[in-house]
Formats: sequence, structure tokens, C-alpha cells
Amino acid sequence: QVQLVDSGGGSVQAGGSLRLSCVASEDIYRWAWFRQAPGKEREAIASIATGFRTASYADSVKGRFSISQDNSRTVYLQMNSLKPEDTAMYYCAGRAQRGYAWNSKDSYPYWGQGTQVTVSS
Repeated sequence: QVQLVDSGGGSVQAGGSLRLSCVASEDIYRWAWFRQAPGKEREAIASIATGFRTASYADSVKGRFSISQDNSRTVYLQMNSLKPEDTAMYYCAGRAQRGYAWNSKDSYPYWGQGTQVTVSS
């Protein structure tokens, strides 16, 4: 079973930055970051495919967040200009195959345990 370990969350003031990391125990083709606020659905916010520079973003984070990777086993989420509405548990997700919708949680069999991000006003 592929294991993902995500980290880097914390508490910051609005306008601040955080960098999340996720490390996989095996190669991942498609990475994504999701977040879930209390009482809300888990939403996809960013995704990247190994070997491709083009990334996909949700409108809510476009221009503020950036997903990147070192290799097929490590991915990052740089979060700038954080807002209180960014407060949520953040999860990395991965799959080994191509051909699925990047923004559907059902597309990802592998998940990190989650890291909390809290943004105060």
C-alpha cells in the first residue's frame, strides 16, 4: 500500500505564507492537494502530473497557491497571501495512473493524513 505523509501546516495571520510538503513511499503520477473545512465538502485545489510543468488550480486559490514537485515522490504546495477562508485541513492525494479527473476525490486511491492550516484575521 502506497503511503503519503503530508506536513507543513500551522497557524498564520492573514497575508502570510506556508509551504506544505508530501512524501510518497512509491512513485506517483498525478498529485493533488485537497482541503476540507468544518462542515464543508473536501475540495480539490491544485494538481500536477509528474514530468509536466502545467498545473491545475481551483479558482479560489489561483494566483496565490503554487504546486510543485521535486520528483515522483515529493510534492509541495506553496501558499501565499493566505486568507481566513483558507482555514482547513489540507490533504495530499496521489494516483499512479493517468486518465482521471484531477479534481475528483474519487480519482485518488492514496491520501495523506492531513495537516491543519489556520489563518487568523
